[in-house]
Amino acid sequence: MRPGIHPEYRTVVFRDASTGTTWRTRSTITTSATVEVDGEVLPLVVVDTSAASHPFWTGNQRVLDTAGRVERFRRRYGDRGRG
Repeated sequence: MRPGIHPEYRTVVFRDASTGTTWRTRSTITTSATVEVDGEVLPLVVVDTSAASHPFWTGNQRVLDTAGRVERFRRRYGDRGRG
């Protein structure tokens, strides 16, 4: 690799904004916020959604009213183009 052209790859902490869940990983992301974890000051990246708060992973998915949507579509547009 050529020196001086790659971003710094370092340990950072990600925090879910809605649940407060944190995890350590390595990344090249830049941030000015820091947090102390286990006596070590690390860069902090706040994310809106993670596996801790995403509806798919938490099981709190919203059920869509697909039957109502189909009926509304049929009322509005009928059965044009069929048969």
